[in-house]
Amino acid sequence: MNRDSMLQALFPQGWTRRADEDDFFQGEAVLGDTRVCVIGTAGRAEVGADLALRMAAVVLETVRLQPGLPLLFLLDTQGQRLRRRDELLGLNGYMAHLAKCVEIARQRGHIVLSVVYGEAVSGGYLTTGMMADACFALADAEIKVMNLPAMARITKIPLERLEALAERSPVFSPGVANYLRMGHLRAVWQGDEAAQLVDALRMLQAMPSAERMRDPRMIDGEARGGRGMAAEVVRRVMDHA
Repeated sequence: MNRDSMLQALFPQGWTRRADEDDFFQGEAVLGDTRVCVIGTAGRAEVGADLALRMAAVVLETVRLQPGLPLLFLLDTQGQRLRRRDELLGLNGYMAHLAKCVEIARQRGHIVLSVVYGEAVSGGYLTTGMMADACFALADAEIKVMNLPAMARITKIPLERLEALAERSPVFSPGVANYLRMGHLRAVWQGDEAAQLVDALRMLQAMPSAERMRDPRMIDGEARGGRGMAAEVVRRVMDHA
């Protein structure tokens, strides 16, 4: 789904645009009876130093000027920008800064919600979608860390071996269904996305802040059969702490 059709589906009553560029958009919308800050990437955006700073600035401005306003990230990104300039600037630091700003917002009482409507890859997903209190995806979205041929080149593991592993474990496999199994997504949406978005926000609003800030992904992944060991390892460590 492209940006325009996604915005129409999620905000049938319209929304207020503050910025609207090829790879970035920002504004405000009303979900049910709650106003939210919208921060989005588009056109399979590459998240480089400049874009990371822009998103971080919106988050910090919201924290400063609109205390408690929920943040909604709408994601279509091919991941971090793989360019010499951004790497020399220390792109990892810029992306860490964005993640820290999101965490500051959460600690100040802002609900953080994310929806993958296009593509979500690697660092572009880690610093926004995976930093949210809850992340959802549209049914035709695509989520992945790295495709299997690229993974084979980097790890020197034969592609055939990775393909065999992907058949048994969602960790090696792209796709929203696999990320749902691993617990990274709360749900995958089909049908009335606007109503489901309102319901998701109300679910988070109904939670006590301490419960909302707990990360349920390991437990969800264990229950759904996508992560068999993560929660068990944590339990063992805590038993011996």
